[in-house]
Amino acid sequence: MPVVDTSVWIEWLCDTPLGAQFAPHFAAPERCTVPTIVQLELAKWVAREVSEEAADRVIAFTQTCAVVDLDSRLALRAADLCKSRKLATSDAIVYATALERGEDLITCDAHFEGLEGVVLARKGGA
Repeated sequence: MPVVDTSVWIEWLCDTPLGAQFAPHFAAPERCTVPTIVQLELAKWVAREVSEEAADRVIAFTQTCAVVDLDSRLALRAADLCKSRKLATSDAIVYATALERGEDLITCDAHFEGLEGVVLARKGGA
């Protein structure tokens, strides 16, 4: 089960060509892992870009995935990743979740490039 980063969700929700590549993951949401920080980022983005009601629907959909709460162990691993990999806090939490679960991280964000277990889908096909 891959960990699905916020960037992937946004591409999919916007129905972009890149997002279409991820459609199979969302067709079987029980096979995706979603950190709670991704739920926060999605709720914020969808409420801002679409509506509060749409945000509620997206979060309800994410709850059909394997949702991983931020606990102390994950927080401490993310703190280490902030320092060692120079990741922003939310990115470190997402990446720590993938590492803790032994899962790939699927993302469109280039700042994850070169990290172990990251499947990077570049915007613009580059």
